[in-house]
Amino acid sequence: MRIRRSIKDTRGEGALFQRRALAGFVLILLGLCVLVSRFEFLQVTRHDEFAIRSTNNSVKPRVLPPARGLIYDRNGVLLADNVPAFRLEVIPDKVKDMPALLAELGKVVPLGQDDLDAFRKQLKLSRRFDSVPLKMRLTEDEIDRFAVNRWRFPGVDVVPYLTRRYPLGALFAHVVGYVSRIDADDLDRLDPVRYKGTSHVGRTGIERSYEDVLHGTPGYELDEVNADGRIQQVLETHPPIPGKNLYLSIDARIQKAAEAAFDGRPGAAVAIDPRNGQVLAMVSVPAFDPNLFVNGISQADYSALTNDPAKPLVNRAMKGVYPPGSTVKPFLALGGLEDGVRKPGDTVLSTGQFCLPGHARCYRDDSRYGDGTVNMVRAIELSTNTYFYKLALDLGIDRLSAWMSRFSFGGKTGIDLVGESEGILPSREWKAAHYKAPWFPGDTVISGIGQGFWAVTPLQLGHAVATLAGHGVPYQPRLVMATKAVAEAQPQPLANPATGPSLISKASNWDVINEGMRAVITGGTGKGLNNGFPYLIAGKSGTAERFSRTTEAYNTNKNSAYLAARHRAWFEAYTPADDPQIAAAVVLESGAWGAQDAGPIVRKIFDAWVVYAKGGPPPVDAPLPKPAAAPANEAAPAQSVPAEDVPADASSSDGTTP
Repeated sequence: MRIRRSIKDTRGEGALFQRRALAGFVLILLGLCVLVSRFEFLQVTRHDEFAIRSTNNSVKPRVLPPARGLIYDRNGVLLADNVPAFRLEVIPDKVKDMPALLAELGKVVPLGQDDLDAFRKQLKLSRRFDSVPLKMRLTEDEIDRFAVNRWRFPGVDVVPYLTRRYPLGALFAHVVGYVSRIDADDLDRLDPVRYKGTSHVGRTGIERSYEDVLHGTPGYELDEVNADGRIQQVLETHPPIPGKNLYLSIDARIQKAAEAAFDGRPGAAVAIDPRNGQVLAMVSVPAFDPNLFVNGISQADYSALTNDPAKPLVNRAMKGVYPPGSTVKPFLALGGLEDGVRKPGDTVLSTGQFCLPGHARCYRDDSRYGDGTVNMVRAIELSTNTYFYKLALDLGIDRLSAWMSRFSFGGKTGIDLVGESEGILPSREWKAAHYKAPWFPGDTVISGIGQGFWAVTPLQLGHAVATLAGHGVPYQPRLVMATKAVAEAQPQPLANPATGPSLISKASNWDVINEGMRAVITGGTGKGLNNGFPYLIAGKSGTAERFSRTTEAYNTNKNSAYLAARHRAWFEAYTPADDPQIAAAVVLESGAWGAQDAGPIVRKIFDAWVVYAKGGPPPVDAPLPKPAAAPANEAAPAQSVPAEDVPADASSSDGTTP
């Protein structure tokens, strides 16, 4: 078999190679041309644009939240402070598996269920690239352990911040209030630009009412960061503007003395300067520690507060409503003088009961056999119900309600706090709206002694007594008396002018009421309260019954515990009686008698006022530590004082109690 062999075409193969090499070279040349043209496009034509984008990738703006304004008492005692702290934050966009990260992170830094619940809730409200707080107030040990393991947790970091602290704790819980973390409802109402980077907002008290003043304006800084997002250097800073500091009219030492006087018994007290409306003390007992709420209160602590039968979260001073009892009698007497229904010398015979013509049911005096013939001064001194039954009927409910409303009963006093209760001022309109029933003469009779539909707050009564003590000139109660911005050298006083002319047309009318309230202290239910006090006190007690009588028999049970379970004990007073400079109202939710139980609390408030504000001699029977210096009219330089360093020191529907 013959094999045919092909002859190799060397020339043809060389020509083919040359063509292919040329085609490859052309393609490479075209590619280089495209690459060069692209470089020219990026580096020359769009150089400025991409230079900016490159810079933006390495420079990140960071919001600088403003420091919250501080809160002081009238003497510069620090009530709300900002202290440095560290928290753990997570950027969700940098976390691939959030549950796994939280599980591993919890082995390094303990995470409670409350921390996780708050984090998950906040996670839903935040954008993926926003930093979300996971755990607040890290300890030094936790910070150290995280620092060692930080490489394991991308997107997690320890962030310094300022957190709110309340040095005096529960003493100012209801007045100053507290801040807490911003939630979904807050996001709907807050300015997103102004609150950028802010994690807390005022929730109650002064913190809430003056949120706009305390918050400040955020700033920002431009940071150069590396590929991991770590800050390399700060390129530019625009500092935030801190919120303004607030100076309250309250004296922390008087506040402390008032709170201590309750000895843990539920109730409230309000003391006001009748010359300008400044609140000198405002106490609600029991109270709570506001520091618990700042960074998220635990479920256990919150349940303990909400389930406490004493209701420590309720601000009794401005939200608690109680029948005022005989404390309304001086105001009713003044209304009789102003309307011309009574003259000071007009008398009424008190025989022990007062009966409406044609009615079988009668209304009793406290004294079974009455007080005999009494004029206005004597009726106030003895708290004679019959006198005020008759006066209320002669005035009529329409004039009675109109007059009492001028003292802010049945309405808000206008104090610079959110959430004030209005109470109830008896009137035809109120009963028709709430009971769909007409007004009866018996309703008017009981209204004359502060029972029936009556309901007032301690703040309302304190404001009314301050207005009376100020010879009828009304001022809105004011807690914040000055503000101070960073750029200001001195605190700027806030004006609080009188809201109108005096409610009293004749000075002689005020003199009569003052004489009657002085008689309460010298010979009436408040006898002995002035002993050892350097100034004259004028006052009035009130013991409002919590239950209506079911029989005509007099209750002869004099056991204090039994009576305290049935009565609300009130006492109102002002001093000096000839030139009033402080007025106070106190209520005990369970007190046997107004003067016996609430009166001493008012006296201790006045004792503290004499020592700390007035600078006079301490009372003989209840000495208090004398301060180094009397408070000045303007706020002094700031000073932080621990709580332990602040020194402490009726009538009814059946007419049975004064």
